[in-house]
Amino acid sequence: MLHCGDLIAPSTLHAVIGLDLPIHLIHGNNTGDLYFLSRFAQEHGKRIHYYGQDAFLSLAQRRIFLVHYPHYAKAMALTGDYDLVCNGHEHRAVIERVRNVKGEKTLRIDPGTVAGVSAPPTYVFGDLQTLEFAIRAVPL
Repeated sequence: MLHCGDLIAPSTLHAVIGLDLPIHLIHGNNTGDLYFLSRFAQEHGKRIHYYGQDAFLSLAQRRIFLVHYPHYAKAMALTGDYDLVCNGHEHRAVIERVRNVKGEKTLRIDPGTVAGVSAPPTYVFGDLQTLEFAIRAVPL
Protein backbone atom coordinates (compact mmCIF):
# COMPACT_ATOMS: atom_id res chain seq x y z
CA MET A 1 0.00 0.00 0.00
CA LEU A 2 1.38 3.39 -1.02
CA HIS A 3 0.02 6.52 0.70
CA CYS A 4 0.76 9.89 -0.89
CA GLY A 5 0.25 12.25 2.00
CA ASP A 6 -2.23 14.18 4.12
CA LEU A 7 -2.66 11.49 6.72
CA ILE A 8 -4.12 13.93 9.24
CA ALA A 9 -4.91 11.41 11.97
CA PRO A 10 -2.31 8.63 12.14
CA SER A 11 -4.73 6.74 14.38
CA THR A 12 -6.68 5.90 11.20
CA LEU A 13 -3.88 3.44 10.41
CA HIS A 14 -5.41 1.16 13.05
CA ALA A 15 -8.11 0.37 10.48
CA VAL A 16 -5.60 -1.10 8.00
CA ILE A 17 -2.81 -2.43 10.22
CA GLY A 18 -4.74 -5.68 10.67
CA LEU A 19 -4.59 -6.36 6.94
CA ASP A 20 -0.95 -7.32 7.44
CA LEU A 21 0.14 -5.40 4.32
CA PRO A 22 3.21 -3.19 4.19
CA ILE A 23 2.24 0.47 4.12
CA HIS A 24 4.67 3.02 2.66
CA LEU A 25 3.70 6.60 3.42
CA ILE A 26 4.84 10.18 3.29
CA HIS A 27 3.32 13.31 4.74
CA GLY A 28 1.67 16.04 2.70
CA ASN A 29 0.89 19.68 3.32
CA ASN A 30 -1.73 18.68 5.93
CA THR A 31 0.66 16.87 8.20
CA GLY A 32 -1.41 16.21 11.30
CA ASP A 33 0.51 14.70 14.21
CA LEU A 34 3.98 13.88 12.81
CA TYR A 35 5.30 12.88 16.23
CA PHE A 36 2.59 10.23 16.69
CA LEU A 37 2.96 9.11 13.08
CA SER A 38 6.70 8.55 13.55
CA ARG A 39 6.13 6.74 16.83
CA PHE A 40 3.35 4.58 15.38
CA ALA A 41 5.54 3.67 12.40
CA GLN A 42 8.38 2.66 14.74
CA GLU A 43 6.04 0.45 16.76
CA HIS A 44 4.84 -1.27 13.58
CA GLY A 45 8.14 -1.11 11.69
CA LYS A 46 7.61 -4.29 9.72
CA ARG A 47 4.34 -3.03 8.28
CA ILE A 48 4.46 0.77 8.35
CA HIS A 49 7.29 2.60 6.61
CA TYR A 50 7.15 6.37 7.12
CA TYR A 51 9.60 8.36 4.99
CA GLY A 52 8.83 12.02 5.67
CA GLN A 53 8.48 14.44 2.74
CA ASP A 54 9.28 12.02 -0.10
CA ALA A 55 10.49 8.51 -0.69
CA PHE A 56 12.37 6.35 -3.14
CA LEU A 57 11.67 2.65 -2.78
CA SER A 58 12.03 -0.52 -4.74
CA LEU A 59 9.13 -2.98 -4.80
CA ALA A 60 8.69 -5.93 -7.17
CA GLN A 61 11.83 -4.83 -9.03
CA ARG A 62 10.21 -1.45 -9.74
CA ARG A 63 11.74 1.92 -8.86
CA ILE A 64 9.05 4.00 -7.18
CA PHE A 65 9.07 7.62 -6.05
CA LEU A 66 6.43 9.04 -3.67
CA VAL A 67 5.82 12.72 -3.10
CA HIS A 68 2.75 14.74 -2.21
CA TYR A 69 2.94 17.56 -4.74
CA PRO A 70 2.06 16.96 -8.42
CA HIS A 71 4.58 19.47 -9.83
CA TYR A 72 7.38 17.68 -7.96
CA ALA A 73 6.04 14.29 -9.14
CA LYS A 74 5.92 15.42 -12.77
CA ALA A 75 9.51 16.66 -12.52
CA MET A 76 10.67 13.34 -11.05
CA ALA A 77 8.80 11.44 -13.78
CA LEU A 78 10.63 13.50 -16.42
CA THR A 79 14.00 12.20 -15.19
CA GLY A 80 13.24 8.68 -16.39
CA ASP A 81 14.82 7.31 -13.21
CA TYR A 82 11.59 5.72 -11.95
CA ASP A 83 9.06 3.21 -13.21
CA LEU A 84 6.30 4.76 -11.15
CA VAL A 85 5.88 8.17 -9.54
CA CYS A 86 2.96 8.67 -7.17
CA ASN A 87 1.63 11.90 -5.72
CA GLY A 88 -1.37 13.25 -3.87
CA HIS A 89 -2.62 16.80 -3.33
CA GLU A 90 -4.79 17.11 -6.46
CA HIS A 91 -7.80 15.41 -4.83
CA ARG A 92 -8.70 13.88 -8.18
CA ALA A 93 -7.52 10.56 -9.48
CA VAL A 94 -5.00 10.64 -12.34
CA ILE A 95 -3.19 7.89 -14.20
CA GLU A 96 -0.91 9.19 -16.93
CA ARG A 97 2.26 8.30 -18.77
CA VAL A 98 4.79 11.13 -18.87
CA ARG A 99 7.37 11.19 -21.68
CA ASN A 100 10.75 11.47 -19.94
CA VAL A 101 14.20 12.74 -20.99
CA LYS A 102 15.26 9.19 -21.88
CA GLY A 103 12.61 9.04 -24.62
CA GLU A 104 10.49 6.58 -22.65
CA LYS A 105 7.37 7.01 -20.53
CA THR A 106 7.07 7.04 -16.77
CA LEU A 107 3.79 6.21 -15.07
CA ARG A 108 2.47 8.98 -12.78
CA ILE A 109 -0.45 8.28 -10.48
CA ASP A 110 -2.51 10.38 -8.11
CA PRO A 111 -5.02 8.10 -6.36
CA GLY A 112 -7.39 10.95 -5.58
CA THR A 113 -8.91 11.28 -2.14
CA VAL A 114 -10.22 8.37 -0.10
CA ALA A 115 -11.98 10.89 2.15
CA GLY A 116 -13.96 12.45 -0.69
CA VAL A 117 -12.50 15.94 -0.14
CA SER A 118 -13.55 18.17 -3.09
CA ALA A 119 -14.12 15.10 -5.29
CA PRO A 120 -15.70 11.65 -5.10
CA PRO A 121 -13.68 9.26 -2.90
CA THR A 122 -11.25 7.15 -4.94
CA TYR A 123 -8.11 5.06 -4.76
CA VAL A 124 -5.96 3.36 -7.37
CA PHE A 125 -5.42 -0.40 -7.45
CA GLY A 126 -2.79 -2.01 -9.62
CA ASP A 127 -0.12 -4.53 -10.42
CA LEU A 128 3.55 -3.59 -10.14
CA GLN A 129 4.57 -6.48 -12.38
CA THR A 130 2.55 -5.27 -15.36
CA LEU A 131 2.23 -1.60 -14.34
CA GLU A 132 -1.50 -1.79 -15.02
CA PHE A 133 -3.57 0.38 -12.70
CA ALA A 134 -7.22 1.38 -12.41
CA ILE A 135 -9.06 4.09 -10.54
CA ARG A 136 -11.66 2.68 -8.17
CA ALA A 137 -14.42 4.32 -6.19
CA VAL A 138 -14.37 3.97 -2.41
CA PRO A 139 -17.55 2.11 -1.42
CA LEU A 140 -19.73 4.33 0.74
